[in-house]
Amino acid sequence: MKMHQTDSEYMLLKILKDNPEMTQRELSRELGLSLGKTNYLIHALLGKGWMKLANFKRSNNKLGYLYLITPKGIEEKSILAKNFLE
Repeated sequence: MKMHQTDSEYMLLKILKDNPEMTQRELSRELGLSLGKTNYLIHALLGKGWMKLANFKRSNNKLGYLYLITPKGIEEKSILAKNFLE
């Protein structure tokens, strides 16, 4: 089944709600999308103000990112969830 972009956005927000520290590669595997498409979706949601990016310290002194859903993103996720279920 091919997902529409709004479905992909909903699934991305749903996954990041509980797993904000996931890498883009992990997200792409979970979503069943290419890494490029996943990156595109993340930047689209950042541009819409539905998420924001924060740095955090990973093991081995590497910095990682946290994908934090904004209040606007939570509101939009609810709308997308309703549409997804319909």
